[in-house]
Amino acid sequence: MAKLVYNKDGRLLFTKEMRKEYTILFPMMAEIHFNILKEVFNNFNYHAELLTSTGPEIAQTGLKYVHNDTCYPAILTIGQLINAVQSGKYDIHKIALLITQTGGGCRASNYIHLLRKALKRAGLEFIPVISLNLSGLEKNPGFKLSIKFIRLAVAGLIYGDALMMFKNQCEPYEKEKGTTDKLVEKWSNYFIEKLKASKDKSLKKIRKNIINVAQDFANIECIRTPKLKVGIVGEIYVKYSPLGNNSLEKFLKEQDCEINVPGILGFILFKIDNRIEDNKLYGGGKIKKLFCKILMSYCLKAEKILIDVTNKYDVFYNYSPYYHLKSLVKDVVGYGDKMGEGWLLTAEMMELTESGYGNIVCTQPFGCLPNHINGKGMIRRINELMPNANIVAVDYDAGAVKVNQENRIKLMLSIGREKLQIKN
Repeated sequence: MAKLVYNKDGRLLFTKEMRKEYTILFPMMAEIHFNILKEVFNNFNYHAELLTSTGPEIAQTGLKYVHNDTCYPAILTIGQLINAVQSGKYDIHKIALLITQTGGGCRASNYIHLLRKALKRAGLEFIPVISLNLSGLEKNPGFKLSIKFIRLAVAGLIYGDALMMFKNQCEPYEKEKGTTDKLVEKWSNYFIEKLKASKDKSLKKIRKNIINVAQDFANIECIRTPKLKVGIVGEIYVKYSPLGNNSLEKFLKEQDCEINVPGILGFILFKIDNRIEDNKLYGGGKIKKLFCKILMSYCLKAEKILIDVTNKYDVFYNYSPYYHLKSLVKDVVGYGDKMGEGWLLTAEMMELTESGYGNIVCTQPFGCLPNHINGKGMIRRINELMPNANIVAVDYDAGAVKVNQENRIKLMLSIGREKLQIKN
């Protein structure tokens, strides 16, 4: 068994010896993306495992170890990790837990401390916790983010965004049910194998692959009957995670809607942009500033590839460029409003409305201040600027009743359908 090593502050470190022996567990958020990203870890000889467990026991475990006044995503992610540790499936002396930190003012940056506190309460403080961040918040000798790792991860996100976008636009109209899911599985497996072998991470390869993916989905035989188009925005975990939003996407599909969920790359660009702005305003290391600018440039080029390729097909709606979203909120909300999803949340609602997806579910954890300000708090202003916007803000919490959430969404959908009938 690997020797436990602590830093001068008493934090348990993930060591090089642990890297060889330990399995790293991390919680699920976006299924398509995370199944691809898991292989990026394995490519660097980490033994990573994505947790796919669901059910009421996850929230119950979280509530047992995390105060119920804490963010709902913290309750679920910590609950999923602790539940896995206690499941008996793993050797608890040979596992580590991974959680992300954005480094901003959102409480999400402190989930890692809540997780360590939960492990201590459960008598499991000997399990190391790894921070995945680009802010240099916590360092471990056995876990490092290299340029190669980041390039593979960005490629994985681009592929995940592309597959999610094409799936959402083809599945509601496919003539033969299941065709879209088969293509998602086919291309997910392809990207997993390529990234596992450190291939297809260059911009040239990304372009070639996106062209092939787009063509494959464009060939699906579809019956394009008018359907209600619904956008999903909100706090990043609750927006993407079926566990966090009570399977919102599944519910909307059952209501015969076409859904649109903005890509994860937009959020990554938002976070990098914030770091660059912070450097301008408050100063900082030249190396960090240069790294952020290079990463921003690379991500913008990758975003442009997806946009350029998709624009060649009339059947597909496309994401708008990041800087277009940023321009939409000029004089609407300040760019200094960047905690959590910040101004990007308002921008996504405006961009969706502009693109024909004005029926919007704004998902927010109960008590999430950044989302209540930039989500629910901006609905009136968006309606003044864009009368077609039909937005409902829905709180998600361990104590929230699913049927009440769905009834509120159904009311929004009924208003959207009335407008669709008038339009047609």
